Amino acid sequence: PALQNLQFATRRWDGITEPEFVGFRNFTNLLTNDDLFYKTLGNNLEFTFLVVIFQTMFALLFAVYLVNNSKVNIALRTLYFFPTILSSVSVGMIWLFLYDPNFGALNLFFNKLGLNSFALNWLGDEKSALYAIAFTQVWFHTGQMMVVYIAGLQQIPKELYEAAEVDGATRWQQFKGITWPMALPTTAVVVAYTTIQTFKAFDLIFAMTGGGPSYASEILVTQIYNTAFVSQKFGYASAQSVVLVVLVLFITWLQRKTLRISDGTK
Repeated sequence: PALQNLQFATRRWDGITEPEFVGFRNFTNLLTNDDLFYKTLGNNLEFTFLVVIFQTMFALLFAVYLVNNSKVNIALRTLYFFPTILSSVSVGMIWLFLYDPNFGALNLFFNKLGLNSFALNWLGDEKSALYAIAFTQVWFHTGQMMVVYIAGLQQIPKELYEAAEVDGATRWQQFKGITWPMALPTTAVVVAYTTIQTFKAFDLIFAMTGGGPSYASEILVTQIYNTAFVSQKFGYASAQSVVLVVLVLFITWLQRKTLRISDGTK
């Protein structure tokens, strides 16, 4: 299928008639004459940046506090992990109701507190739609990444923390000097996986906004869907998907290289 997609990327094809060979014209038009592509790319990069930063931060924070295998910690891990077992469409529908401007729980909460200015049309406003979906994505997958971090943190020798306590190191100093450096390999996995998640968050966005309003929450996978199955430009959509794969590979490579430099290795 991947090789066939490369073949379709060099064709003009509506999915019905005989494909017409156009060479690299699809790629040329995409990269030089498609303003919607660059708007969608900007949305995707912003969405990825927000989710990677906050999801990684919260996942590590929860993991640090729940790393010990006490009964309370195990119960909390289960609670935080629970959203991950839901389907993306189910999560999208849940938050679609929570964000509803008329009877959604979020706006009702702000109105009860007298904070009417914070009660917004979260998914219907171009300025807030992408951020609302990013928050949902973080809520959805933080528990999953927390479990990955816990597995990594439990591999750190306890003797290191005991020695640090003897030397009078504070909790913050222990985190900065032991936990964070030792957790960098796990962080590389979490960041790469989270990045891939954000670039294929089609079902969540499609269920919540469909890419609207006015393409404000459109990302590359939703644009590929619309190009192929709405506009019936399968060859052009294939070219978009090739660019998407190359972009994800480059970003994940760059992230891993950056984290390895931070670790002092090459």
